[in-house]
Amino acid sequence: MSYDGVGPHARPATTGPRAHDGTARCPRPSPSRTPRHFRRSLAFLTAGALAVPLLSGCGSDEQPSKPLAGQDIAPVARDLVADGGTLKWAVDALPETLNTFQADADAGTGRIAQAVLPSMFRLDADGRPVANPAYLESAKVIETEPRQVVLYKLNQQAVWSDGREIGAADFVAQWRALSGRNSAYWTARNAGYDRISKIERGDSDLQVRVTFSRPYADWKSLFSPLYPKDVTGTPDAFNDGARRTLKVTAGPFKVEKVDTAKKDVVLTRNPRWWGTPAKLNEIVLHAVSRDKRAAALADGSVDLAEIDSSDAQRIGLANREKGVGTPLQGGGGKSVTKLRSWARAHGFDADEVHAGRKKLGKAIARYLEQQQALRDVEVRKSLEPAYTQLALNGSTGPLADERVRRAVARALDRTELARLVLTPLGLPAVPVGSHLALSGQVAYADNSGAIGDQNAQEAQALLADAGWVRGGPLKEQKKGEKAAGPESHDKDKSNGGEDGEYIVGEDDKDHDRGHGDGKGKHQESDGDDADRDAAQEGKHGGAPGAYAPKGTAAPAAAPAGPLAKDGKPLALRFVLPSGPGSDTLNSVAERISAMLEQVGIRATITKVSDESYFKDHIAAGDYDLALYSWPSSAYPATDARPVYAKPLPAADGSVNVEQNYTRVGTDQVDQLFDEAATTLDEDEARDLIRKADSRIWAAAGSIPLYQRPQLVAARKNLVNAGAFGFQTPVYEDMGFLKKGAKASASPNKG
Repeated sequence: MSYDGVGPHARPATTGPRAHDGTARCPRPSPSRTPRHFRRSLAFLTAGALAVPLLSGCGSDEQPSKPLAGQDIAPVARDLVADGGTLKWAVDALPETLNTFQADADAGTGRIAQAVLPSMFRLDADGRPVANPAYLESAKVIETEPRQVVLYKLNQQAVWSDGREIGAADFVAQWRALSGRNSAYWTARNAGYDRISKIERGDSDLQVRVTFSRPYADWKSLFSPLYPKDVTGTPDAFNDGARRTLKVTAGPFKVEKVDTAKKDVVLTRNPRWWGTPAKLNEIVLHAVSRDKRAAALADGSVDLAEIDSSDAQRIGLANREKGVGTPLQGGGGKSVTKLRSWARAHGFDADEVHAGRKKLGKAIARYLEQQQALRDVEVRKSLEPAYTQLALNGSTGPLADERVRRAVARALDRTELARLVLTPLGLPAVPVGSHLALSGQVAYADNSGAIGDQNAQEAQALLADAGWVRGGPLKEQKKGEKAAGPESHDKDKSNGGEDGEYIVGEDDKDHDRGHGDGKGKHQESDGDDADRDAAQEGKHGGAPGAYAPKGTAAPAAAPAGPLAKDGKPLALRFVLPSGPGSDTLNSVAERISAMLEQVGIRATITKVSDESYFKDHIAAGDYDLALYSWPSSAYPATDARPVYAKPLPAADGSVNVEQNYTRVGTDQVDQLFDEAATTLDEDEARDLIRKADSRIWAAAGSIPLYQRPQLVAARKNLVNAGAFGFQTPVYEDMGFLKKGAKASASPNKG
């Protein structure tokens, strides 16, 4: 999964509700490269006395917000799309299961479900659920007393691939599997299904009546996707039968095969599809790691791939160059020093940079050949329906005090952080103002006023009120003793400095260069230290100027001396992943640390392995500060509640945090979620969600920062595909442009 906010590498899943399109609605966070298929992520101002500002514009006639960036999919009319062809689409890994309701489902699982299974509702370009006409003639609440009843009228042409009509039996089987009443089903969630009391046939086989035992506002989230009763009818079929194959489907495509040797899932046209025919013959989902995607795009093994900012920059460079120059040309070739400087400036890794001249020359030649091929590829960009947040662990240490958490929030310039990531990419740099929705969605409102804007003086006043004072006596700490924060359960090896630690402003040049004092293994550096240092700033990936160079000092005029209380300095452990693609995340963390330094808070960055970041640190509560992402949901009353639910003691004496990894929550927020989930008045539900969000802001357990960029590399003649933004992809319209036809210009080029 991606940690840098620029690509959605999916983490391994934990249990969580599914979305209208088969994706996890409540994911485990993608340590900010996301936060999918996972489970996801507060208190009140002293004794709950915070006065939350009155909400404005809550009437039914208010102007809805708009997405900050539109889709970028090279849209064309179907008559301009050629018939046939195979789309090779990169995914992070071969899905472990084809059942989206299982805990280890991932983004690939959801993508397959979108293409091959019914979804009663899907998201439009504004992130709002709309009925899917391929399966529904209509769906609406027809009774509220004595019970809520929803009547689904199915498309009379809708059939499974075995010829059987889609009908009430499939709805009943899925309800029984997901209701939570039969523990033999290994399900990831039962939200919503547990409120159904019965499902029955309506006046005809094409009508399904669903009766709820309790009102359920998010009923549109159910039966999306809908599996055939062959999958949901028995525990064995549900648990194991749909992991590697789906014999019966009902979409424009069907699952032809899962090829574990080639790391492919092959989807082919469904001959029984009644809707608009698919343009493509095949869609092949091919597992390609992030660091291999530029090469895969260049050699033609992939046509469409989500990428990180460094690859986006590389593709942009290839398209701007009229001719690909080579540093190998010239009398006798360039010196090894100049070749290394060139390689370093073009993002080569340390092993390549410090290889011998012959090996380095081959690597440069291969790179230049790929650059020529990448001129057939373009970057399509939008904003992902997910946001990156700063998480504050409120269960222990200084951050257990809400005043300290609020001081951290008041120290942050969120606009600057959004600009740091988004402006170099030509995307709108607007801070996210809600934990529960994104701009364009019904529930969105900027409620950040509940905590206030950046104000260093206010932050320092809050810290003083909490007892943290400058110049207080410090006890001599024993070796290995921490200043603050939870205990570390293990020592993570990483490239983040000695013992994985890195403090903003400290010189890390030898470690960062990766070759000690320049002797021994990389001795033939030919005195190119000056070139190396000059090129170092461009090595972080992404657009020029996007990221502060590692080692950037805190701004001038920082207060002298740490804050202290009870003999200990105010020091927080900022845990980050260390793997490839985490450059953006690290840059954001360094800038946050510098902002905190200004108010007297020392944040020490500790880098850990990607594998342990979530499991051993975020979920285990072994951190003070962390960055990770949550996807936005069209159903926040259902999906966000476990992320912000107040932790409660479990029967075994442990604390059940559900998906609230900041461990900050209140009874009031829980109550607002419960009320929003049970009201059938959409305006009232929206207002309740906004009130809950205001109180979540006030608790300062997590601070939304920016909507994550969505960068997708696509072959230039591939149309109706790319950066989809909120909208569910229309698989039957994807394809390759007819010769001589032209696609629409991107709305997000900048």
